[in-house]
Amino acid sequence: MTYKCLPVICLLLFAGCGSFPVSVKSGSASRAIQIEGAHGEISRRESKAILARVESGGEPTGIFERHLAQVEQIAGSVLTTGNKVTLLMDGPSTYKSMYAAILDARNHINMETYSIEDDEVGRRFRDALVARQGRGVQVNLIYDSVGSGNTPSEFFQPLIASGAKILEFNPLNPLALRKKWEVGRDHRKLLIVDGKVAFVGGVNISSVYSSGSFRSKTPAPGTEPWRDTHLRIEGPVVAKFQQLFLATWEQQNGEALPAKNFFPKQREKGSEIIRAVASSPDEDCNQMYVTLLSAINSAETYAYITNAYFVPNQELLAALEQAARRGVDVRLLLPSKSDSNLVFYASHSYYEELLAAGVKIYERKDAMLHAKTALIDGVWSTVGSTNLDWLSREYNHEVNAVVLGQEFGAQMKAMFDKDIDSSALIILEDWRKRSIGERLKEFGARLCARWL
Repeated sequence: MTYKCLPVICLLLFAGCGSFPVSVKSGSASRAIQIEGAHGEISRRESKAILARVESGGEPTGIFERHLAQVEQIAGSVLTTGNKVTLLMDGPSTYKSMYAAILDARNHINMETYSIEDDEVGRRFRDALVARQGRGVQVNLIYDSVGSGNTPSEFFQPLIASGAKILEFNPLNPLALRKKWEVGRDHRKLLIVDGKVAFVGGVNISSVYSSGSFRSKTPAPGTEPWRDTHLRIEGPVVAKFQQLFLATWEQQNGEALPAKNFFPKQREKGSEIIRAVASSPDEDCNQMYVTLLSAINSAETYAYITNAYFVPNQELLAALEQAARRGVDVRLLLPSKSDSNLVFYASHSYYEELLAAGVKIYERKDAMLHAKTALIDGVWSTVGSTNLDWLSREYNHEVNAVVLGQEFGAQMKAMFDKDIDSSALIILEDWRKRSIGERLKEFGARLCARWL
């Protein structure tokens, strides 16, 4: 994130307890919150009525007055109504839904993933994609060069031989470069089928997700399941995720894609209001980061955040601490173990400050926490690939879905409560008794925070 973003962040922080109007200035013109539907832009009167229905009867919240119009300008994407969202917990349910959508594909499959591994799960997905390509369904796959660094090139040969188009994001091998090499990794997890169904969240394609994270027996060391969250989405907002995939393909100078119906006529599938929020190191502001900061600063009742890699900067720390001090129930659900010791101990170095401000911290037990979600005031939710660390903020291409509504918010809260039941609350007095050795590890890891 460049320094151009600092004025926006400062506005969010210092105006956290203020009141943003529903209509905000864009240049010299005033803009109201705008919503799109299956047939395009909805009138302002109808948009206002839709938001009023979402807000009514829920927790008292300042999100709709102080957050939505402002973030629409920052994020550059409008709210879209008429969508159906299915919450998917852990790998088995996510893979089952994704696999069914792939088998049902009739026109095209666009898949973008940080990691696809040469293991049982990876080969099953590859073989399904090969089979659909053989039936005339165009398969286009983007994978990250670092995230899939352990996957041999031979793994992709059946896809290439079948006619699928494969794109390696920012190849580490200079001979494979199609453009000038740039800093940044593709950490997004997207699957779009026939332009009608989209999947977005935190789940990569790997056998580590083969089992669920809520089991009656404690797993043996080294066999912990991975806890993650994904979404299945139908409706008009799928076109927004499709645009993101195609833009990445173009920016990476991928070969021309065969002509397919990437943007079919959309129909309303449900009542959920969704914003597709993408971020990349090419932008002045990390859109998802600023969106989340705005939501936290607009919270009035609670802010529940789950994140796998938590290495906050001062703006995020300030937002969390200010929210807790003004009476918001701020809860962080973080890992009790990690696949990165540096991130794990760097995260611990912030605990004492947060706990002292009144933030509650829980650590998920008996599972490797990999989810990236948030729930604010029961009506604002997000699920995606964005971690709260420097890599996500500064160097990664990420994508999240922001969902407005009490019904989906209730599902998110039930999921969060279930995680809390399998977690341990960190007590400030006990935390202060940790050993000198632990403190030294935290200090050293925090020095490396910008590279984590």
